[in-house]
Amino acid sequence: MFTLDDAIRIARAAHGAQLDKSGLPYIEHPLRVMAGVTGEHERMTAVLHDVVEDTPVTLADLAEAGCPPEVVAAVDAISKRPGETQTDYLTRVIANPIALAVKHADIADNSSPDRLAQLDPATRDRLRTKYADAVDFLAKN
Repeated sequence: MFTLDDAIRIARAAHGAQLDKSGLPYIEHPLRVMAGVTGEHERMTAVLHDVVEDTPVTLADLAEAGCPPEVVAAVDAISKRPGETQTDYLTRVIANPIALAVKHADIADNSSPDRLAQLDPATRDRLRTKYADAVDFLAKN
């Protein structure tokens, strides 16, 4: 049976030595997002939410590892596709309740004052706008 520990192990291996925009180990972000949601499937999705988008791990890899189909579907919904518009992406996220809960936690973590304070002013301003627009879109739809 696939467990939350399995999801964390996959995320740790996938993100490996990746660093975030402020130079910290990237894995800290999905772990914080995981802490911001409840429920086993939401927590699994949260820790895995960037593996398909940002690493060589595929949805098929997750399914093969025994990841629950609901989690694979939510990871698919929350993974932005190349060339996809923000509107199309967020519309897909909204359609999946697990992905939507994780996206709210993801935005909360990404837009936290502590995280934004570590970025250069131009990046900080761009991301503040991006996250505010996303929150507005999610609230209206």
